[in-house]
Amino acid sequence: MEMILPPQRPSAAPATIASAAEGFNLSAAPLPTATFRPHAAQPAAKGEADAPAKPEPKAEPAMAARAPLPPVRPMPPVAQAEFRADEPIVITPKPVVAAAAGAAATAKVEHLSNQEIVDRANAYFTGLGTLVADFTQIGGDGRRLGGTLYLQRPGKLRFDYDPPATLEVIADGTSVAVRDKKLLTQDLYFIQQTPLKFLLREQVNLGRDIAVTGVTSEPNSVRVNLEDSSTLGGTSRITLYFDPAVQTLTQWRIVDPQGFQTVVMLNKTDRSRRIDQSLFRIPNAPTIGSSR
Repeated sequence: MEMILPPQRPSAAPATIASAAEGFNLSAAPLPTATFRPHAAQPAAKGEADAPAKPEPKAEPAMAARAPLPPVRPMPPVAQAEFRADEPIVITPKPVVAAAAGAAATAKVEHLSNQEIVDRANAYFTGLGTLVADFTQIGGDGRRLGGTLYLQRPGKLRFDYDPPATLEVIADGTSVAVRDKKLLTQDLYFIQQTPLKFLLREQVNLGRDIAVTGVTSEPNSVRVNLEDSSTLGGTSRITLYFDPAVQTLTQWRIVDPQGFQTVVMLNKTDRSRRIDQSLFRIPNAPTIGSSR
């Protein structure tokens, strides 16, 4: 995964290259109204069903025998202007309650200022204790890897990849290890060297610790764009995706200094589950730095 591994290591052992081939260090390019016209009134059919059967009289006496129709009163000028038969009548659709509710929710998000969105994102990370979620990782080549993410803040994290991947990423509060269970290799990094510090720091302050380069509000999500110049190999560009209320992190995208993108999407998040602490133990790991 380019979000952790260094961009290029001249003395890298074949194990590290093979580890990348397993999918962790993935690379490549980047995620009416209806109208109708009233029909002209049809003249009533001159049938004989409404008259009693008798010899047919002459036309003129029969007409005279019928009761006279009431006089037709002319329409007032205003009504005639409003209901002209040669003009279409527009039917306004009834409002849909669900659509109105969605519009109201969207309007609420749109009313948040950029600073309010950043403040809510900081509050989300600062208030996040534990999290267990299914994740899907997509590299720039389109390859997908799934697994389970375990997070305990501050400093502890584990990516367990589903088979056939043989990689795992573990942060124990001090170091981050990228391990290949098949090749039996392990590389260690400072937590500060990885762009995952937005997940691992005890106090998160986007805008101070990591530069905020843009905020975007959309009907279904809010995006916060970041630049982290302290990552290994140069500056990484990070995009965090939240729900419209900025209460839940749904995915992130990291573009490393070489331009390779990694996307991680979260599903079935659980913030109340207790996590076995042995999951955050790095075998034979020396202390090489601090998460603070």
